[in-house]
Amino acid sequence: MGNLGLITLIKMNHRLHTPMYFFLCNLSVVDLCYSSVFSPKLLIGLLAEKKTISYPACFAQHFFFLAFVTTEVLLLAAMAYDRYVAICNPLLYAVSMPKRVCVQLVAGSYVGGILNSLIQTCCLLPLPFCGPNVINHYFCDTNPLLKLTCSDARLSELLLVTFNGTISMSVLFIIVISYVYILLSILRMRSAEGRRKAFSTCASHLLTVTLFYVPAGLSHMQPASKYSLEVEKITAVFYTLIVPMLNPPIYSLRNKEVKDALRKAAANNIFLSCLLTKLTPIG
Repeated sequence: MGNLGLITLIKMNHRLHTPMYFFLCNLSVVDLCYSSVFSPKLLIGLLAEKKTISYPACFAQHFFFLAFVTTEVLLLAAMAYDRYVAICNPLLYAVSMPKRVCVQLVAGSYVGGILNSLIQTCCLLPLPFCGPNVINHYFCDTNPLLKLTCSDARLSELLLVTFNGTISMSVLFIIVISYVYILLSILRMRSAEGRRKAFSTCASHLLTVTLFYVPAGLSHMQPASKYSLEVEKITAVFYTLIVPMLNPPIYSLRNKEVKDALRKAAANNIFLSCLLTKLTPIG
């Protein structure tokens, strides 16, 4: 509901039709989609005695989840770049971040997410699965599926780790470099109010990146000798269910423009309901 409300608010308020909120709107769409990939099945599983999922449904869940998660990671990098341009080159912001560039960055994030998911899912599909076929997880993630294969999956595992590691580290590098330049730019500002405003616009994004990367890193970057599916399950709950729910409050409560838009929307709704009440005929 929070992500849907934020999407609606951004679409309805023309003051929020800026690159920053364009990226935020797409982030909310991705959060809504990837948490919806397995949430219905999870709720059904909690109520049903027999918890089963078909082979095609499992791989479909794996594909869509990985596609949306990768898209989210790439969007976080695009948002970091947007903040870098806005704070370090404010006079060139409109020229550097026109609508065409924003659309290209978002489209590239979706295409990158789909391609990564397609490659990783295709690496898993040829593997033979045998034994009890019991997935020790609440959704069809990569590592639990690799545990069920009968063949030597070291090559597939190496490819998957390489793809995930390359994307994660590249995005993290872009975010870190962007914020190093942002920090240097903020420290050079003479106005305390300017520094506070600049930091405020970045705080929400930094918090989102931290909340997403820390549990995801703990989940997928465990040493092979100490790998634990239990640790992965606990951390996965955080970055797949809790973080998507936290993103709307994080961006709303710390953002003056969003809070003003919420107040305006609430006032308009109250005014409209009062008007409709007065115009409703009696009898």
